[in-house]
Amino acid sequence: MPLPRRTRIAIAAGAVALAIPVIAVVALNSVDWNRARPWLNDKIGTAIERPFEIRGAVSLAWRQHGSWLPLPHLVARDVHIGNPRGMRAPAEMVSVDQFAFAIEPLPLLRQRIEIPQLRFDNPRLLLQREVDGRNNWTFGDDDAPSAWTLNVHSVVFTKGTVRYIDAITHVDASAQVDTIDDPRYGVAWRLRGKWNGQDVSGGGKAGAVLALQQIKPYPLAASLDVGGTRISFDGTLTKPASLAAIDMQLKLSGPSMARLYGLTGVLLPETPPFATEGHLNGNLGANASRWVYQQFTGKVGQSDIAGKLEFKTGAPRPLLSGTVQSKLLQVSDLGPLIGADSNASKEARGADELQPGNKVLPVEKFRTERWTAIDADVNFTAAQITREQNLPIQNLTTRIHLKDGVLALTPLNFDIAGGRFTANVMLDGSGKITPDAIRAELKADARQLQLKQLFPSIDGMQATVGEINADVSLSASGNSVADLLGASNGELKGVINQGSVSKLMLETMGLNIGSVVLTRIAGDQQVKLNCMVTDFAVSNGVMKSRLFTVDTSEARIDIHGTVNLGNEKLDLTLKPDAKSVRVISLRAPIYVRGTFKTPDVSVDKGTLALRAGGALALAVVAPVAAIVPLVSTAPGETPACRTLIAQLGGKAVAPPPGNPQR
Repeated sequence: MPLPRRTRIAIAAGAVALAIPVIAVVALNSVDWNRARPWLNDKIGTAIERPFEIRGAVSLAWRQHGSWLPLPHLVARDVHIGNPRGMRAPAEMVSVDQFAFAIEPLPLLRQRIEIPQLRFDNPRLLLQREVDGRNNWTFGDDDAPSAWTLNVHSVVFTKGTVRYIDAITHVDASAQVDTIDDPRYGVAWRLRGKWNGQDVSGGGKAGAVLALQQIKPYPLAASLDVGGTRISFDGTLTKPASLAAIDMQLKLSGPSMARLYGLTGVLLPETPPFATEGHLNGNLGANASRWVYQQFTGKVGQSDIAGKLEFKTGAPRPLLSGTVQSKLLQVSDLGPLIGADSNASKEARGADELQPGNKVLPVEKFRTERWTAIDADVNFTAAQITREQNLPIQNLTTRIHLKDGVLALTPLNFDIAGGRFTANVMLDGSGKITPDAIRAELKADARQLQLKQLFPSIDGMQATVGEINADVSLSASGNSVADLLGASNGELKGVINQGSVSKLMLETMGLNIGSVVLTRIAGDQQVKLNCMVTDFAVSNGVMKSRLFTVDTSEARIDIHGTVNLGNEKLDLTLKPDAKSVRVISLRAPIYVRGTFKTPDVSVDKGTLALRAGGALALAVVAPVAAIVPLVSTAPGETPACRTLIAQLGGKAVAPPPGNPQR
C-alpha cells in the first residue's frame, strides 16, 4: 500500500535534513586541512586583527562540547599569534606546541568565528600593556573594523609559561604554569620577575578553565613577596576578558606602608612594620578603576588599625578616601612619619638617610616627588595614644587632605594632660611656591594642660598643680623636620596660671643649699605658683626669649637667651631671686649651654667664688659673721602676673574660665 503523499514528503525532508550534516561531516573529514592553512591563517588573522600562523600539521577531530551534537575541533601544531599593530617588542603574543579549538559551523555563514573553547598545550603566552593603556589581550574593533568577528568563550591551559609586561605598573614577570588535581583549581603557577624595580616571587593557583565571556567567577589564590612586602589573596575574578571585577580576601605585611606605593601607586606614609587583612573589591573600567579595601584590621608596629579605604583612578589624579581608626596608638609608631624613628628602624624600612649621632631633630628628607601623584581625603581617629612614660593623650581626630601636592591636617585635635590641643598644619610639597622644598605652616593652641600629667616622670611633679595655656604660630621652608625648624619664623607664647610647685624642686633651681637640706629633712612642701609667662620670637630658626619668668610666693626666676633650632644649641641664663630669707643661698646665675643632645647646666663660677670667698675670709675673723654673705634677702615686690602677661604684647594666651589672673 503506497504511503500518503504528505508522509512521503516528510520522510524525504527528514532524509535531506539528516543527510546534510552527514555530508558535511564527510566533506569536512575529507578535506586536507594542511592545504587550508593559508586560508585559516588569513581568516583567523583578519578576525583577531593580528598576525596568525599555523606552521605545523592541521587535523580535524569531532568532540562533544556543551551540546548533544559533537562539534569539529581543529587541532593545529606549532601555532604562533603576533601582537596587534603598534605594540612594542616582543612582537609575538602566543607560541604553542599544540592548539585546539572547536568551531560552530553555522556562524561562519555570517562571518563570525564562534569558539566555545581554546586549548593550549605547552603554551608560551605574553600579556602586554602599554603606557597609553592599549593591551594585546583585548580583541576589540578599531577604526577600520574587520568583516569577520571572533568570540572566544573559554580557555584551557596545560603546562606552559605566561609572561606579563605592564608599562603602567612597571611589571615584567613570568610564571611557570602546570595542571594540578584539585576540586576548585585546575592549574598552579610559580612566579618570578620585577615590579617597579623590586624583585617579585611567589606562587598560586587558578581555575582550570578561564571563562572569558561568562559571568561565572574565576578562582584565584596567591602568595607573593615583592621587595620584602608580603601579599596573599584568595578570591575570584569576574569576566576575565575585561578584568571587570575582583573580589578577594587580602593580606598585606611589610617593613613600611610606604613600600606599597611601588606596587599600587597609592601614597601611604612611612610606618614601622605592618600587617593588615581585609576584603578587597575592585572594578577595572575603561577610563577609571575603583578599589575598596574594607573591614580591614591590622597592626602597625604596636598600634592597631581598622577601617575602610577607597581608591579611584581618574583625572587629574587618583583619589584615596576613607576612614581609619585606632584604639591604641603608640607614640613610637608615629616616629617614621617624620623620620624620628631609630636608625635600626630606618634600615628596616629602607630609609636612604640615617640620623646623625649628634642630632636630635629628624634629618630624613620628605619624599615630595610622590605628593602630586595622588589626592587624598582620609579621616583618622585614635582613642588613646601612649608612650613608654605614659603620656596621657586621648581622642585624637584629624582629617588628612592631600590635593595637588598640598598636605593639610585640618584640624589636628587631641586631649592631652587633662587639656586640649588644637592645630592646623599645612605642608605644601607641590613645588609651586618653594621649588624643591616644602612650605610649612603651623598654627596651634594648647588649653588647660595639667603640669603633673604633662611631666609625670620628673621628680617633684606628682605633687604639682597648675595649668598650661599656649599659642604657637610658625612657618618655614625645608625638606625635613630639622630643615623646617632650622628655618622657621614666628612666635611661641604660653602662660601657666595659678597653681603650686614642689618647694624642693624650686629650691634646687635656686641653689638654696640650706633650704634644700631642711626640705630633705622636714619633707617636701608646695609653693604657690603665681604664674609662669613665656614669649619667644622665632627668626630663621633662632628662638629668642622676649619674656620668660617664673613667679612664685617665695622666688622669681628670670630666663634670658636663645635656643637655636638650626644647629641645636642652647644659650640660656636663669637668674633666681628669693623673696624671703634663705640660709646658705648660692644665689648665682645658672647657665644652660651645650646642644639638644648633650645639654650642659652650670653655675656662674665668678659669682659663686666671690660669695664663697667672702664667707671664708669672714670665717677667719668671726665664725658667726661667716654666714652673712650666704643669706639671701627679698629684692622687693615682684610685678603682678597681670603685668607680666600684659608684656606679651596684647596677644596673651587667654586663661581658662574661672581662673582669674593675679
